[in-house]
Amino acid sequence: MKITGANGQACAQPLFSSSATKYHELGFKAVGGGRSFRYVLAGATALVVGNALQARVEDTDHDAIAVRATALGATSLLITTGASGGALDENEYADGYAVIDTTPGLGYTYHIKSHAAIAASTDGALVLDDNETVQVALTTSSKITLAANPYKSVIQHPVTTATQACIGGAIYPVTAAEYGWIQTGGPGAGLIAGTPGAGQPLTSTGAVAGALTVHSAELNSPAVMSVTGRDGKVLPVFWLLDA
Repeated sequence: MKITGANGQACAQPLFSSSATKYHELGFKAVGGGRSFRYVLAGATALVVGNALQARVEDTDHDAIAVRATALGATSLLITTGASGGALDENEYADGYAVIDTTPGLGYTYHIKSHAAIAASTDGALVLDDNETVQVALTTSSKITLAANPYKSVIQHPVTTATQACIGGAIYPVTAAEYGWIQTGGPGAGLIAGTPGAGQPLTSTGAVAGALTVHSAELNSPAVMSVTGRDGKVLPVFWLLDA
């Protein structure tokens, strides 16, 4: 099936493929055949066709990171990592986000372009995306919480308890640590646990890893059943994560 970027631009990587080369920015949206797709990097395990997928697990050692004085208009965020597990690998949060969680600067979200490896309890800098600058000067009272790009190092949705957001469904066995497409909107398929009825909302949080199951209160609903559910089968669903 031919896909194009959501704004009509050409897609350099075919829909059903896996590539060690990165052809699009992570999260790049493509459409085709009334369906929506997003460009991802697979995690440490190859993606399984039909499985619900989740963003990588949060690292709480990268919450409320100390900030050094950072001037208005700066192109990098100046931080001091926490002790113990606070170290950052090189470009661990490249393509991800830094949210100012404590004033001054409260509420601003910045897109991270790159950063060097930063040891625990060490000063470092997060380089911001091109043409993005600090909008409110930061002081040592400010704090930053980091969030990885949700489409970077995606994994099979875990059993019972979500540890991050459901981001879509696997449409091709993208090789571990390679790039490819997942589905986020429109008619598609999903592994089903239980027997949800046609038209019933589904959740990705259940007793079977990678499966969609009967929705219950306060859980996410990334898809709706398109047919009567049959336990253990990959069946037609309508993905709701992208219009």
